[in-house]
Amino acid sequence: MKKIFSVLMMTLAFGQIQAREVKVASPDGHVVVTLNDEANVLVYNVALNGKTFVENSKLGFVTNLKDYSKNLTLAEGEQTREINENYSLRNIKKSHVEYKANELTCVVMQGNEKAFNLQFRVSNTDVAFRYQLLPVGENLCCNVLSEASEFRFPSTTTTFLCPQAEPMHGFAATSPSYETSYTLDDKMGKNGWGQGYTFPCLFHEANDGWVLVSETGVDSRYVGSRLLGKADGTYQIGFPQAGEMNGQGSTSAAVMLPSYTPWRTITLGYGLKNIVETTVPFDLVEPLYEASQEYKYGKGMWSWIIQMDSYTTFDEQKRYIDFAAAMGYQSILVDALWDTQIGRDRIAELARYGASKGVALYLWYNSNGTWNHAPQGPRGIMNNTIARKKDMKWMKEIGIRGIKVDFFGGDKQPMIKLYEDILSDANDYGLLVIFHGCTLPRGWERMYPNYAASEAVLASENMHFTQGACDAEALNGCLHPFIRNTVGSMDFGGSTLNKHYSRDNVHGNTRRTSDVYALATAVLFQSAVQHFAMAPNNLEDAPKWALEFMKQVPTTWDEVKFVDGYPGKYVIMARRSGDKWYVAGINATDKPVTKKIALDMLSAGKTAQLYTDDAKLNGNVKTQRVGKTLKVTIPTNGAFVLVQ
Repeated sequence: MKKIFSVLMMTLAFGQIQAREVKVASPDGHVVVTLNDEANVLVYNVALNGKTFVENSKLGFVTNLKDYSKNLTLAEGEQTREINENYSLRNIKKSHVEYKANELTCVVMQGNEKAFNLQFRVSNTDVAFRYQLLPVGENLCCNVLSEASEFRFPSTTTTFLCPQAEPMHGFAATSPSYETSYTLDDKMGKNGWGQGYTFPCLFHEANDGWVLVSETGVDSRYVGSRLLGKADGTYQIGFPQAGEMNGQGSTSAAVMLPSYTPWRTITLGYGLKNIVETTVPFDLVEPLYEASQEYKYGKGMWSWIIQMDSYTTFDEQKRYIDFAAAMGYQSILVDALWDTQIGRDRIAELARYGASKGVALYLWYNSNGTWNHAPQGPRGIMNNTIARKKDMKWMKEIGIRGIKVDFFGGDKQPMIKLYEDILSDANDYGLLVIFHGCTLPRGWERMYPNYAASEAVLASENMHFTQGACDAEALNGCLHPFIRNTVGSMDFGGSTLNKHYSRDNVHGNTRRTSDVYALATAVLFQSAVQHFAMAPNNLEDAPKWALEFMKQVPTTWDEVKFVDGYPGKYVIMARRSGDKWYVAGINATDKPVTKKIALDMLSAGKTAQLYTDDAKLNGNVKTQRVGKTLKVTIPTNGAFVLVQ
């Protein structure tokens, strides 16, 4: 067996100070994490092929019982083990995962006392670490007040970051909701809008080195975190803001002792392949409960994105059921205000009508009534255990497939517990759950078997609200596969075939992207449940080839491959569902992008369908034989899709 770690003793400064150094390497030996406690400061660094990707960065945390961020040393007797696990998930980017890593567990001392255990996992593409908090005397619980956990990068690194919003601002005081615009290729040494940055965070180093920082395994036993940027270019784990949840709850994490913190994850590589293809959010977690049934994913329709609140009516939702049935889709999402504009009795009638057409319903809910001022209902149900279970029982009785819960209030521990309570209760009643106006999912696809997706992104609704969002659609589309969507299912609600965001498809904001772009994002944006922004008029006014593609495109995938791209400029990816491959690319630059793509994943000599745009974004489809490579030119705001 390969030696997977080494321990070195170093004598410094005339032998007056001794420091320990501990190393753990990935199974292939290319990724190496080094820990040391020089001058009683516990730090780690990460190297890939001998190049430092994460420089010496502090470790530790502070509780109400003790400050474990200083005077720390590594004890003798660290333990290592090999991780070799296999698991299957239908609702992530890759249906079957083989996870191999080396795990190092160190005892950390503070003076002569055992302070905590530190655990690192190192795979060939990812590094993760967490703390195990231990009892302090007779104390069997504590509050974690903050973490000293840092990420320090080389000085030439640039950033792709999403600023955290200040709480209780934005529409009806619903922020933070992970829906702000990214800064691209920016300098380090900033702190967003003053509140840091939301996960995941992407960093670009010299010689095409890339690092993605995030977290996973966050449940009701901790808080959701963010990154705080410092003037020296260091980034530190930050806990929630005091104003979240309208000031309710603490910013600290109340934990039992002993217990583990969530995993902090670092995905690294030369080029973006490892970033796009990583499964680390799911590799490190386990299911928290059994699925009450085999959940059905798939495609659906959604009237709200084109028609807004006033058309959440019985007749309009019935029309969308007919549209979904005509497309062979499995569901529709009945959005806000159904409780007052349709009513419960007629929702039951609508559910029966949908069932007769093979179309199930998802129902929208406001998460609460105490940490936002949003008037849309139903309100005051999902945050109340009794009311929530009563509604879920009713939904099960009438055959509702799932819920979309909106307008959450931050990342404090009570809020994370609410996510978990909604998911757990929904599982008891056989309901899938989609979150909007919400935090980032952190391994939840594997932790919660009935979790479907989260928004947590500047999604399609903004294109209805502003022309600027339409103008920037391709730019944002070229970000999400590298950042937000690579760590969790993303309920974007896109792929519209309307030319305008309006009921008549004449007025309203104008879509700048092509129809082929809409097809491509159905492949590029991953979520096992997709409610597309299409409209019944598309049966008459959209190209037939586009409709046929949208009828056939899957929402669950078996494999993903990164082909080429750069965040905010262009992206080309391939996904496989069963034995069929979809290769898709989009372009946000101001000039056409021409690429010669290796098609190693396809069967050379066999035919494939190729969807392309001309210079004026007129789309077409043709059948052609596939060789070993494909040369494509993608115009600005355009796309291509190859299907075999």
